[in-house]
Amino acid sequence: MLDTDRRFDSLPAAPGVGYKPQHFSDLQADPGPVEWIEVHAENYMGDGGRPHAQLRALSERFALSIHGVGLSIGGEAPLDRDHLKRLKTLCDWAQPASFSEHLAWSTHEGAFMNDLLPLPYTEQTLTRVAQHIDQVQTELERQMLLENPSSYLAFAESTLSETDFLTELVQRTTCGLLLDVNNVFISSVNLDLSAQAYIDAYPLAHVGEIHIGGHDEDSDDTGAPLLIDSHGQPVIDPVWELLDRVLARTGPKPVLVEWDNAVPDWPVLRSEAQRAAKALAL
Repeated sequence: MLDTDRRFDSLPAAPGVGYKPQHFSDLQADPGPVEWIEVHAENYMGDGGRPHAQLRALSERFALSIHGVGLSIGGEAPLDRDHLKRLKTLCDWAQPASFSEHLAWSTHEGAFMNDLLPLPYTEQTLTRVAQHIDQVQTELERQMLLENPSSYLAFAESTLSETDFLTELVQRTTCGLLLDVNNVFISSVNLDLSAQAYIDAYPLAHVGEIHIGGHDEDSDDTGAPLLIDSHGQPVIDPVWELLDRVLARTGPKPVLVEWDNAVPDWPVLRSEAQRAAKALAL
């Protein structure tokens, strides 16, 4: 069990980074403006070892967010009870200031797909996702934050907008929201929508955490722009500008810099966190 005297009960309205083990010593020696870290739950579901030891040490200095990627909240099948039990064990041990998951699915007929796949926004889907969120919050005995996806297509059968879908989920379950600004930008380009209008319609009062990150640029078969949520590049200016729009309405919030692929040396990631600190100070 982590030292509960050093536990952080909430994330600070400050920059955070997705923790990578190669940055352990740098974070301890020169964190810059970073006040919290986020880890993927599935990387810490083992028993002990170096990952747990490093997390224990970092938790004495930084607030902790646990971010799940494998629950398949939007899947048609019941949640995997063994996975949920392991997640409960991790949260009981680590006592994070925040826990979050994705509005997506990744399982089908017992198979797990290493991706976060979209779902149609219908009343049927809404009921299923709300039931899954209720199950998670009851099992973990904590509120969860739900992250908006990056989208590459839209479903013809959707009867609700994404923002209306998220608003209704909050009302039905009292979950919180994780607003991924980079995902908003990606979806707006891929689906030819207005990112600004999305932010204006989003239930910002329920945001407990914000993500920003980089993406790759490609094109589809017709030559139209296609953005890929790679988390392997610096944050681009339009995403920073969208973050400014959000913070102008919400005030300071915990802002995470995600960089999961082609992870750079610490000074590069620290520089992104410093830019996030400037955005929070405006």
